[in-house]
Amino acid sequence: MDGFTGQSVRRFEDHRFLTGAGRYVDDISLPGQAFLAMVRSTHAHARITGMDLAAAHAMPGVLSVYTQADLAADGLGAIPCTTRPPTVGPLLVPERFALSSDRVRHVGEPVAFVVAETREAARDAAEAVLVDYDPLPVVVDAAAALEPGAPLLWVSAPGNQSYRFQKGNADAAKAGLAAAAHVVEINIVNNRLIIAPMEHRGAIGEYDAATGVMRLTFSGAGVHALRNILADTIFRVPREKMQVVCPDVGGGFGVKNALYAEQIAVLWAARKLGRPVKWMSGHTEDFVSTAQGRDNITRARLGLDANGKFLALDVETIANLGAFLSIGGPGSSTTAPGNAMGCGYAIPAIFMDVRGAFTNTIPIDAYRGAGKPEANYIIERLIDAASPVVGIDPVELRRRNLVREFPYPTPMNTTIDCGRFAQNIDPALAAADYAGFAARRAASETSGLLRGVGVTCFLETARGANDEGAEIRFEIGGKVAIIFGTQSNGQGHETVFPQICADRLGLPMNAFHYIQADTFAVRDGNGHGGARSLHMAGSALVKVIDAVIAKGKPIAARLLQAREEGVNFSNGAYHADGTSVGLLEVAEAERTDAGTPLDTYIWNPLDKITFPNGVHVAEVEIDPETGLVTLDRYTGVDDYGNTVNPMLTIGQVQGGLAQGIGQAMLEHTAYDAESGQLLSGSFMDYCLPRATDLPDLNVVLNGVPTSANPLGTKGAGQAGAISAPPAVMSAILSALASCGVTHVDMPATPEKVWRALRQAR
Repeated sequence: MDGFTGQSVRRFEDHRFLTGAGRYVDDISLPGQAFLAMVRSTHAHARITGMDLAAAHAMPGVLSVYTQADLAADGLGAIPCTTRPPTVGPLLVPERFALSSDRVRHVGEPVAFVVAETREAARDAAEAVLVDYDPLPVVVDAAAALEPGAPLLWVSAPGNQSYRFQKGNADAAKAGLAAAAHVVEINIVNNRLIIAPMEHRGAIGEYDAATGVMRLTFSGAGVHALRNILADTIFRVPREKMQVVCPDVGGGFGVKNALYAEQIAVLWAARKLGRPVKWMSGHTEDFVSTAQGRDNITRARLGLDANGKFLALDVETIANLGAFLSIGGPGSSTTAPGNAMGCGYAIPAIFMDVRGAFTNTIPIDAYRGAGKPEANYIIERLIDAASPVVGIDPVELRRRNLVREFPYPTPMNTTIDCGRFAQNIDPALAAADYAGFAARRAASETSGLLRGVGVTCFLETARGANDEGAEIRFEIGGKVAIIFGTQSNGQGHETVFPQICADRLGLPMNAFHYIQADTFAVRDGNGHGGARSLHMAGSALVKVIDAVIAKGKPIAARLLQAREEGVNFSNGAYHADGTSVGLLEVAEAERTDAGTPLDTYIWNPLDKITFPNGVHVAEVEIDPETGLVTLDRYTGVDDYGNTVNPMLTIGQVQGGLAQGIGQAMLEHTAYDAESGQLLSGSFMDYCLPRATDLPDLNVVLNGVPTSANPLGTKGAGQAGAISAPPAVMSAILSALASCGVTHVDMPATPEKVWRALRQAR
């Protein structure tokens, strides 16, 4: 590629992040600001029989204490579930308000809130609120919740089932399995995860009595969608009276995109009290109030012919939804994995059946990859299970069945346009020194250790929400504002999008002023999620740039005193007959109070999916005496099409790998089965990967451009979280195979591995 595009330019934004100049929600303090603290349920399931607010009201600095009755008196609406997959029968969505008034269904559910002059006063008063509970029976396991006689969470959801979702061809899958020479079956768990971004959730509410505008500042990744729900459904005000903004965001990974009670509370309290109101969470509060991820149990069957060719895939899943349907909750177990089921393999018949269950746990929402990690994990575990049954090496079995001809229409109504599925196997094996594995294994055995290697493939269906907008405005002073409805929360948008603009408009990168995440400054947008930003916003940006250049041509012709058809644009200027005029000069030539004639906004409809893919090789060493698993080597050779900034692409993948490795080896969300209490409620009991848990994460880019967008790029933001769990678990089971262990569920903690080894003896 030419110019800046395709170059590993260091991120502009890193200077302010690394020097402490970033501006996050907790850095913002407004004049007259009050503080909010939530009163949260200490029970997983109980009736609220009484609430005494008197002691809290009387405490120093307390402005007031509010309950759902106060919010209801102002007519505030219920929190909706905006993800509505096509289900078999109705999708049951119980009504959920910001605060519970009669019954709580998970530990941490908010029942009241206090507003006080200081954060400490608000927290102290929240602890003084006395709530009388009548405990009810609890169910935290999704399969148990669907059993007859299980404790019922919602009268409106009989049997605790919210939905049944089916996709694919059941008859074809049944016939394929019947005709198969071999059928392998697995029962696996995709473990529930607590999401732990560096920055906790936070929100500030403001109200301008003169204009009637409410303003929410929060840490998240989709301002317009949140604005629409708050205005249309919760507060029922015109959208122009609701402003939603995000400053810098210290990680989100999907769960910050949801609407939460605290955001409603700070806005309502600000309007009620006539002053700004702020809420900030801590780790412990985040653990019981922020949506969690994954949590599925699956029975899957794969049919193969005598030569190892895949014939049919049948998948039955029970998805734990938690106590409510979060905004994006149903999508992670239905349409998202449905588009990816079978992944990059040629499987003639696929069918999936999913039941969504309510439990007395924190609600589930989209978390990095949202459904694609689950789909990839299913097929990769099945292939490893099939390898010894059919007598074909697992790498060769994958090679035989990967899609090679494109476009490839899958049985799940998705067409894969291009990829390097099989072609990247050999480069991955070479980069991982797969040939040297036998010698390394022998060395491990000499030390009394087990060594295993896993070679797995991944496919992502990257798009997120359809459509996106982009705008270019020429500012006074020579800066060019580029404005997007998508949003960065760590990906490097402030660098990548100026790289594209610099090349196509012929201006230096520092000429561009990046604007995002403000519903009053950005016309519309679908935010971050689904590895969509470069695909969606980049496509819109290319169209805007082309429109800007076209708009400037007649103006340049007039300035150059040339015929329009003789004017050409290159290197930041219009040229004709040996003379030229710069783009910025053309923009300023007819400036008015409304801006310049080159200012351009485009909303670009786009519903195409991109298909990032790759081959990943993990190598582990296990101490059989303790069960300790050490991830010794990790390599991925990936196809993200054209990459605008390879360094940032690799960084995105490595971040996802760390999260995927955490799921495979360390992270486990535990609830007490009888009380519903969150047992892994702090970092004392919930283990995130540290630097010492990770080897060098070697990521090699080897892609083929997609035609789904003019940049030829494929989304990379979620790939690591998708690819790492099956690769790591494959390596662990490879190491354990010599001891007779054929199954371990994630996370493969030392205790779990130790027990599996003892049971196999």
